Amino acid sequence: QGQLVESGGGLVQAGGSLRLSCAASGRTFRASTMDWFRQAPGKEREFVAAISWRGAQTVYADSVKGRFTISRDNAKNTVYLQMNSLKPEDTAVYYCASDGAKEFYGSSVSPQMMNYWGKGTLVTVSS
Repeated sequence: QGQLVESGGGLVQAGGSLRLSCAASGRTFRASTMDWFRQAPGKEREFVAAISWRGAQTVYADSVKGRFTISRDNAKNTVYLQMNSLKPEDTAVYYCASDGAKEFYGSSVSPQMMNYWGKGTLVTVSS
């Protein structure tokens, strides 16, 4: 069984930055596409970003494009989400997820496609 553990969330002012990390254990996710999702209070979980298993392909939701950067370090079995120019509407619980496969579906992924989830890390952006 694979486990994903997110860290790096917190409270930040609008315009600030945070870097989220997702550490994988229990199985290797080095050969898997990795995704970030988020869920704001009262809203459905939504796709944020994805990265292919080699890191050659990335895709972002329109709402974060140009502000967020997803990356990975396969040697450390860790995925990152660098978030810059944060806005109050970015406030949410951020989840790391994977379907455990190499296939890269881009932004067409949905939460239902994921087989592995972290417990999430809360990001709060104050205005």
